[in-house]
Amino acid sequence: MGNVATSKAEGQKQSASRVADLRPSDQRRLGTGASVARGPVAIPGIEGPPDDRGDPSLEMANVLDRSLNYARSRMTLGLSPAALAEACFDWFIHLAAAPGKQMQLGQKAFRKSLRLSHYLATCLPLQAHATHCIEPLPNDRRFKDEAWEGWPFNIIHQSFLLQQQWWHNATTDVRGVTKQHERQVEFLARQFLDVLSPANFVATNPEVLQKTVAEAGLNLVRGFWNFVEDWERAINGRPPAGSEAFKVGENLAVTPGKVVYRNELIELIQYEPVTNQLRPEPILIVPAWIMKYYILDLSPANSLVKYLTEQGFMVFIISWKNPTSEDRNRGLDDYRTVGVGAALEAVGSIVPDRKIHGVGYCLGGTLLAIAAAELARNSHDPFKTLTLLAAQVDFTDPGELSLFADESQVSFLEDMTWHQGYLDAHEMAGAFQMLRSNDLIWSRLVHDYLLGERRPMIDLMAWNADSTRLPYRMHSEYLRQLFLNNDLAEGRYRADGQHVALTDIRAPVFAVGTERDHVSPWHSVFKLHLLLDTDVTFLLTSGGHNAGIVSEPGRPGRHYRVHTKAELGPYADPDTWLKQTAVQNGSWWPEWCNWLAAHSGSMGSPVAAGADIKGERTLGDAPGTYVLQP
Repeated sequence: MGNVATSKAEGQKQSASRVADLRPSDQRRLGTGASVARGPVAIPGIEGPPDDRGDPSLEMANVLDRSLNYARSRMTLGLSPAALAEACFDWFIHLAAAPGKQMQLGQKAFRKSLRLSHYLATCLPLQAHATHCIEPLPNDRRFKDEAWEGWPFNIIHQSFLLQQQWWHNATTDVRGVTKQHERQVEFLARQFLDVLSPANFVATNPEVLQKTVAEAGLNLVRGFWNFVEDWERAINGRPPAGSEAFKVGENLAVTPGKVVYRNELIELIQYEPVTNQLRPEPILIVPAWIMKYYILDLSPANSLVKYLTEQGFMVFIISWKNPTSEDRNRGLDDYRTVGVGAALEAVGSIVPDRKIHGVGYCLGGTLLAIAAAELARNSHDPFKTLTLLAAQVDFTDPGELSLFADESQVSFLEDMTWHQGYLDAHEMAGAFQMLRSNDLIWSRLVHDYLLGERRPMIDLMAWNADSTRLPYRMHSEYLRQLFLNNDLAEGRYRADGQHVALTDIRAPVFAVGTERDHVSPWHSVFKLHLLLDTDVTFLLTSGGHNAGIVSEPGRPGRHYRVHTKAELGPYADPDTWLKQTAVQNGSWWPEWCNWLAAHSGSMGSPVAAGADIKGERTLGDAPGTYVLQP
């Protein structure tokens, strides 16, 4: 594996070269010590400003501003106050200058008042169950209980929903407001209204009132102690209640395997075969380092890794190191070369002269696509196929995550991570929870603290609580190059000093999107059809970003759609594709395995774990050591 070390050293040299090419402001932003000489700006007829390089007051000011932003970020969950204030001002000034929009909003308020008055008149205490004047959105489950139909809670929740609808009208479609600011203002209004929802208060929630009366208030006592326990666990950095029942290596991530390679960034796990015959092409899974790998090897009943081995595939998976402040300057290229590149070489050493089925999940899929395009550009294509699970390569339509995609917000997030050298998982979780505050924050408040009940912990919830971190430099590069500037899709992203073009990928691609994905919306994942010159099989499955991927056979209520677009076939937009593609019931895993089998060779004898051509031994049993790092 000497070439791995050589590649790593070359990658470090190239990284240093790229740093030297950066502007001084960018170098300071990324926390590097490099500098580039730059003289004063000369304008004809005007004396240029003095050269202020090395002025300690500038660095002191920079440190002060970043430190203050870090302190603010602890209170705002990573949302930039400046960005939100700018959005609110943009919305307000354009609304103030739009009498037509104001008149329309006045008319809507008047009509909603009439509708509510009519509803009030038809659902007096003696005339219950009148027809609603407004229905909740399909994903809004706050008012589903029958108790909300009784007086006066029917009026309370209908009035709230009408106000919610009016504020949506008020914050959208205001001429002159940028789309980015419109999304941010609408998000702020929704967060404020979610806080004031009648479901969140004892006096206005009939479910809570009924339970309080029936239990003489014991539910509130239990809820108080639930809150105390959660608070104590949070401030002491302990996992949520119930997580103790799930332990990595005992009942999570228990598929037998060996760690066959390790460097300063990854451990590579090879899983033991369970069939007498194996497909010749190995599978290399690249999970996102924003999560721990064992989401794909949860319990034995829902382990994707275990399922693949049972279908006769040789499976390798990357387990990422959980970075600390010492890893603050690791960038995307480090993850590509020391991560994916090193894993590919190790797999090729164990199973030489064979193509590889590459599988990437979330951000790992984005990185895998970059690596595949860079290797194909240099006439070295190790991949038989590529599978991208809920992974974006075009970030023009990232859904609600676009709230964090402007210069002010990205700079604020950079300052938030600069102070400690990484983005902490709890800071990340806070932002994601606000995107689905009804499901992830307020429903929990009602269930755990007002009803006094605990939802039973499951393996997926325990995995979600097993936090990871993101290095400062990588997080900054990801936000700016991929998310903010969309450099990969638009041909500006560089690897090894040269532009990366996804059209260089020639291996057939299997892409999976999930219907309720708020991290990688399936419409955004679907855009890879426009960026690839190869066969693309796109599968849309039920569920969200995580539960949609962990969708084992036999799980009820699952369905999917799948269609293959040939390299020269016509393109259909996602909405047309959705209408034309039939729904199939069940898990998507068998469909994918059939596709992999169709692109694989005949079965043969299995290869022993760690059977390296250089005679290197295994480094321990799965799940390894990196996944156990706190």
